[in-house]
Amino acid sequence: MSRFAQIWRTSTVRLTATFILIFSLFAILLLAFITWQSSVQIQRQQANDIDRELAALQRLDATGGIRALAFAVERISRNPGPGVYYLGDATGQYLLGNVMDIPANVILEPGTYSFDYERANPLTDPPTAIGRSGNGEVRDRKTGYAVVRSVVTSNGLRLVVGRDVVERRGFSAIIVQSFLFGVLGIILFSLIAGGVTARRVLKRIDTIRDTSTKIMSGNLSERVPITKRNDEFDGLATNLNAMLDRIEQLLQGLKEVTDNVAHDLKTPLTRLRNQAEAALRAGASDQTRQQALETTIAESDRLIQTFNALLMIARAEAGAPSGALTDVDVSAVVADVAELYGPVAEDEGIVIETAVTSGVHLRANRELIGQAMVNLLENAVKYAKPDAEGQGRIMVGLRQLDGRVLIEVADNGPGIPEEDRKRVLERFVRLEKSRSETGSGLGLSLVDAVTRLMGGNFRIEDNAPGVRAVIDLPAT
Repeated sequence: MSRFAQIWRTSTVRLTATFILIFSLFAILLLAFITWQSSVQIQRQQANDIDRELAALQRLDATGGIRALAFAVERISRNPGPGVYYLGDATGQYLLGNVMDIPANVILEPGTYSFDYERANPLTDPPTAIGRSGNGEVRDRKTGYAVVRSVVTSNGLRLVVGRDVVERRGFSAIIVQSFLFGVLGIILFSLIAGGVTARRVLKRIDTIRDTSTKIMSGNLSERVPITKRNDEFDGLATNLNAMLDRIEQLLQGLKEVTDNVAHDLKTPLTRLRNQAEAALRAGASDQTRQQALETTIAESDRLIQTFNALLMIARAEAGAPSGALTDVDVSAVVADVAELYGPVAEDEGIVIETAVTSGVHLRANRELIGQAMVNLLENAVKYAKPDAEGQGRIMVGLRQLDGRVLIEVADNGPGIPEEDRKRVLERFVRLEKSRSETGSGLGLSLVDAVTRLMGGNFRIEDNAPGVRAVIDLPAT
C-alpha cells in the first residue's frame, strides 16, 4: 500500500488519472450524442420511407382502384424486411397485410402511432388468413414494435403503413456496446500505461535520491547517472552533476583557503607573541620595547589588510547592493591610479607607461575598480624586472574593442606558467612556495571578484616576457 501511495503521489500518475477521467467523460458524451443522432437519423429515414410508400399506395389507389391497391399491399407484405402493412375494410376488419392485430384507435383515427404487435410470416400463410394454419392455430409469429401511419383511402378502406423499430433499437444497442467496450479498453490501457510510466519516473527519481543520500553521507564524488535518452531527467542530472562539481570545487577551495589562512596568520601572530614576550622580559631596554610595539603595529596592519581584502572579496562576490553601481569615468580612475603609483615605481627603478583612452564611462563601483587597479599595479611593481636598459617596465592601458572595455596592466617580470593562471585567482594561492615574499595571495582574487561583479571576466595572458592582466568589461 505504501508503494501504491507513493506512486499515486507522483505527478505522472495524477496527470494520467486526470486524462483518463476527462477522456472517459468525453467518450460518454460522444457516445450519447452519436447514439441519439443515429436514432434520430434512422427514425427520420423510416418516417420518410413510410411517407413515400404511403403516398405511392395512395396514388395507386387513385389510379388503379381497390384491386390494384390490394394487389400491391399483398405483394409488398410478402417481402422480407421491417415493413408493416395492414389493409382493412371500412369498418377496420382485416383484409390484407402482414399484421393482423392493429389497435382500434389506429384504424379508426388516421395519424401516426407506435405500438407492440405480433407479426406473421406471409410466405407460410394464405393471403386471406395470414399467420394462421388450417385448424386456426397461429403459426410462425414474432413480436415487434412498430411506428405506423394510418389513412383512409378514396374508397373508404383503412390503410396502415409502418416500420418495425426493433432493428433500429438493436443497432443503437450495438453502437452503445461497442463504445462501452472501447471506453473500457482505453481506460484499462491508460491505467497500465500510467502505471508503467510512473514506475519509470519513480525509478529515475529514486536514483537521484540515492545519489543525494550518498553525497549527504560524505561521499562528495558521487554523481547522478546519465542515460542516453537525452530527456528532461538527463538534463536535470547534468545540471545537478555540474552543481555537485562546483560544490566539490568550492569545498576543496575552502579547505585550501583554511590551510593557507592558518599558515599565513600563524606566522605574524607568532611574531606578535614573540615581540610582546621580548618587551615584557625582565631587563628589556626601552629601545627593545619600542621596537616590539612598532613590530606589533606593523604586523597588526598586515592582518587588518588581509581581513579587509577578504571582506571586500566577500562583498564583491555577494553582488552589488542597490545603488552601489553608478556612472563612473573609468578613464579617470585608471589614469589616477597609474599616476599615484608613478613615484613608487620610480623608486624601484620601474617606468610606468600609459595608453588610456579618454572619456570611457561604465556603470560600475568606483571604489572597487580603483582597488582592483591598485592590486594589479602592486603586483606589477613587485615582479617587474630590469630589461636590457636596466629598467623595469609596466604598461597600463585602457581601450574599447567590439563593444568591450579592456583594462590592461602588463609587466616584464618572470611571468606565470599557463597551468597556474587560473589557480592564482583563488584565495591565498601564492606561487612562491616559501611564502617569504610579502602579500597574502588575495590581490588577484579580489580583482577577479570585482570583474565578475561588473559582468565581465578577468584573465591573465603572456606578455613575453612577463604577465598581462586584462579586465574585460561590457561597454554597456
